[in-house]
Amino acid sequence: MIIAVDGPTASGKGTVAKALATHYGLPHLDTGLLYRAVGWQCARNGGNPDDPAAAFAATSFTDALLVEDELRSEATGGLASRVSVHPAVRQALFDRQRAFALQAGGAVLDGRDIGTVIAPEATAKLFVTASVEARAERRWKEMQGRGEDHSLATIEDDLRRRDERDRTRAEAPLLPAADAVILDTSALDRAAAISAAIALVEQARR
Repeated sequence: MIIAVDGPTASGKGTVAKALATHYGLPHLDTGLLYRAVGWQCARNGGNPDDPAAAFAATSFTDALLVEDELRSEATGGLASRVSVHPAVRQALFDRQRAFALQAGGAVLDGRDIGTVIAPEATAKLFVTASVEARAERRWKEMQGRGEDHSLATIEDDLRRRDERDRTRAEAPLLPAADAVILDTSALDRAAAISAAIALVEQARR
């Protein structure tokens, strides 16, 4: 069983995907972390994330990088959004994601193009979304917890810019798959969002 969980930044897709993986006993991959690793590595190399060649050069990162706390920062999230527009970067990461999805027994993957590109044959496809205001407040609280000081307005602006880049990129834009089910978490707490997601997966399995 493959479960695809797509959606924009701070929509709750990661929380939902992890909970689904635990519920069904499946391995989980946060594919956004791969792009964060590329963005972070590109910056560490002194490259420009908007330069396709510099971004592609950073795709050779080792798995050890994926545990770095810095990958979770707001700044790295912005870098990830910038490198993800490059077709060569997306192709370089495709095989790694595809292999994870097709492992024996199945898997849960969350990202922005799982149901459309990485695993179009997924058993269940969820597109998790929420209003920019709700997402910004969640991200602001996360950042406060990590000791990062950013205003709510700044975070909202950043999310809108990321959404625009993700939706309008030529390669694998952020769009729900034709057969995906939309889960709007704007007014849902963590428990309610997870419960709704499990119900939707069960519905898809039937």
